[in-house]
Amino acid sequence: MAGSERSPLLTYRLCSSTSVEEPEPGPGPGAARGSRKLRTFLGVVVPTLLSMFSVVLFLRLGFVVGQAGLYEALGMFVVAYVIIGMTVLSVCAISTNGALDAGGAYYMISRALGPEFGGSIGIMFFLANVCGSALYILGLVEAIIDIFGVPLGHTMGSSFQVLPRSYWYELLYGTALLLICLLVCLVGASIYAKATFLIFLIVMLVLVTVFVSFFAVGPTVVPLLLPQGNGSLAVNGSFTGFRLATLRGNLAAAYSVDYTTGRLMSFSTVFAVMFNGCTGIMAGSNMSGDLKRPSYSIPRGTITAVLFTYVIYNLLAVTLCCTCDRTLLQKDYGFLRDINIWPPFVIIGIYSSTLSASMSNLIGASRILYALAKDDIFGRALAPAKKTSRGGNPWVAVILSWVVVQLVLFSGKLNTIAAIVTIFFLLVYATIDLACLALEWASAPNFRPTFQYFTWHTCVLGILGCGVMMFLISPIYASASMAFMLLLLLALHYLSPSSSWGYISQALIFHQVRKYLLMLDVRKEHVKFWRPQMLLMVQNPRSSIQLISFINDLKKSGLYVLGHVELAELDSLPSDPLQTHANSWLLLVDRLNVKAFVNLTLANSVRHGVQQLLFISGLGGMRPNTIVLGFYDGAVPQDRLAQHPAFEGSEEMALLSFPPVRGATAPRRLSPQEYVAVVADAVKMLRNVMLARSFEHFDKARAPTIDVWPLNLLRPDSARYADTCSLFLLQMACVLSMARSWRHAQLHLFLCVETGARTRGQEDKLRQLLKELRIQAAIHMVPWDTVVALHWQKQQEQRARPVEAAMNFPGNATCITDEYLKAANKLILEQSPSPTIRFLYLPRPPADTSLYSSYLHQLELLTRDLGPTLLVHGVSAVTSTEL
Repeated sequence: MAGSERSPLLTYRLCSSTSVEEPEPGPGPGAARGSRKLRTFLGVVVPTLLSMFSVVLFLRLGFVVGQAGLYEALGMFVVAYVIIGMTVLSVCAISTNGALDAGGAYYMISRALGPEFGGSIGIMFFLANVCGSALYILGLVEAIIDIFGVPLGHTMGSSFQVLPRSYWYELLYGTALLLICLLVCLVGASIYAKATFLIFLIVMLVLVTVFVSFFAVGPTVVPLLLPQGNGSLAVNGSFTGFRLATLRGNLAAAYSVDYTTGRLMSFSTVFAVMFNGCTGIMAGSNMSGDLKRPSYSIPRGTITAVLFTYVIYNLLAVTLCCTCDRTLLQKDYGFLRDINIWPPFVIIGIYSSTLSASMSNLIGASRILYALAKDDIFGRALAPAKKTSRGGNPWVAVILSWVVVQLVLFSGKLNTIAAIVTIFFLLVYATIDLACLALEWASAPNFRPTFQYFTWHTCVLGILGCGVMMFLISPIYASASMAFMLLLLLALHYLSPSSSWGYISQALIFHQVRKYLLMLDVRKEHVKFWRPQMLLMVQNPRSSIQLISFINDLKKSGLYVLGHVELAELDSLPSDPLQTHANSWLLLVDRLNVKAFVNLTLANSVRHGVQQLLFISGLGGMRPNTIVLGFYDGAVPQDRLAQHPAFEGSEEMALLSFPPVRGATAPRRLSPQEYVAVVADAVKMLRNVMLARSFEHFDKARAPTIDVWPLNLLRPDSARYADTCSLFLLQMACVLSMARSWRHAQLHLFLCVETGARTRGQEDKLRQLLKELRIQAAIHMVPWDTVVALHWQKQQEQRARPVEAAMNFPGNATCITDEYLKAANKLILEQSPSPTIRFLYLPRPPADTSLYSSYLHQLELLTRDLGPTLLVHGVSAVTSTEL
């Protein structure tokens, strides 16, 4: 039963999760404790049988048959054993998949599903053991009162009936019995362990006498005195011996009022009582720390015990229906004593089995509590439960468990808490099936149990069976227990520390992501569902914190990769240095709370490293389509990491292995020529490019404003606002405004026009375009006659020199003078002095590599002192006006 699911011999060594069975310990502490000496019979069969027999076998089986009838009783056994049978298969599979340490359901689930499920189910299993211990104590009190209590509802005329009977007296008796259990558990579990085999022999002997009595005892009338109102009612129950009429009278169900609780019984309430005799299937697996061959003994011993109890329950149910009338079955829980060849046999069996089961539950609950405390899942809340005696007995956990059991005893009646115990165990069993199902579905190579007689179908049947029976027994209790477990799960997910046990969720996510990545066909991509997938190249995160956070807002649920190139040759190194740096980058991502991947590479130059990352980053349809680079200028980088709120005062700063930022006189890793070559490479590879300048001054704390200048200012003779690059620029500005922290941002669109031009028509066309693209922005018409005049003047000079005009520089950029660029820069500053972010048009790099330095110089003049600025170049269509 519940408590017997925990062996008192268990010592919690929650460390090993290898897939190889541990060798037998040699001389030393482990050997001194007698570790790994038990074989299949004593280590698995005996504790499992004692768990499943006890109160239900001697005190409630007649009640089940009397209320439900033979047909429904046999159906209940089938349903119950199908449910536990599916769970047994899961237990056997998990227990043969590696070295199962002590801990039972908690250990299995926590090591399979992670600390969240393990901790929440550990608490539920603790409560199940606690309630089970109380249930056995109440059953024992009931048996004692039947014999020694003052007559109020049972057999009359006994000279031993001297104990007062009332709610408070019964609570007192239960408290005294529980105190005995506490003392035994405080002394040590070995006392109970030594008596386990003797108790087993007693129970088997009593069971034999019960079956013999059906044949040896003649027809007997058992007088009963039942409570009725303020008085009592005398009735007679009959033991008829084997009679066909008795069998016919017991075939159909006849649910009546339970004489101890006054509640009308039903299929679900009776099943809840009966199911307590089917729990305890994990008692053998809980002995894994003491079994000589756990992977051999657990499957064979557990299945043997389950089959044996199923046969005994069915034989006893049929025999009872053939020999006892319904009144005797329904109105006398202790009738087996009255019809036994020697009544003390049954009394001894009831007392020994229930008391041992209650102690086993109390020990099991304390060991679960100790294991939870030892794993630090609940932090300081369970810290006192870690304390143990010199012999290793967790005495604080025993006392805490005893206190909780004492509280449960206030419920007063066995049948009152039977439903709660049943639901708790059903929930635990369902989660064990879930753990096995998750391991099977994850298809992890290391999940290869030697027990092969299970499939995902049996796991699903076990989960469904447990779930359905929980709600049939009590929808309220089932809902409340599941809600409580989910609250624990969420609390542990956000508050518990990470563990090294392994998380099945990661294996399942990998399995599903791989499947969906294969389904993500790049040939089916459509512009309507385009999203930015960003590769941000970071030289040193210490000076790029603001940019990393900003790009996280700009990705719009797309792929985000932080790329870094380490200049080195692997041939000259003893090992890959990136392996040691990766943890620092992952810690940075966690603390900044950005949803990004990290991709590091070794290369002999930054350009080659960026090419590598552009080629290999991502998988399938999830590949970066946009690369973001910091701007190449003379600004000295500043270390912003220590001042960032995520790291300020944090001890984890010492764990970051990022080098200090580059000083003003330190050489740069990258030349201007190579920098522009990186941009040109990205364009050739059909990647959109964004250059981020002055993001060390980025501040989103004030009201956000976004300024967009969609004109190619390095080609003022082209007044097109709807080319691919301009539309991409508009799209990125709109994407930023859709981010949660930018939803209240004001989007300003600046349209440069010349006096006398048909400005109204241009504005109308642009408004119509924005309407079709569903982009809400304020359009500002900017006269720039004086600025563009500088460009026309230069062009007229170039026409007089046709050789220079023929130079291969896109957009006649050689005609762009510094005076024009400074004037354009001044115009931008005058129109929008200090927006949060500016988006500017980034022209394509020149085809002539000798002009790279001039190109970079022009970009520097154009964006000087503009504050946080993003130069954007798009190479693909990303907007759609279609539905």
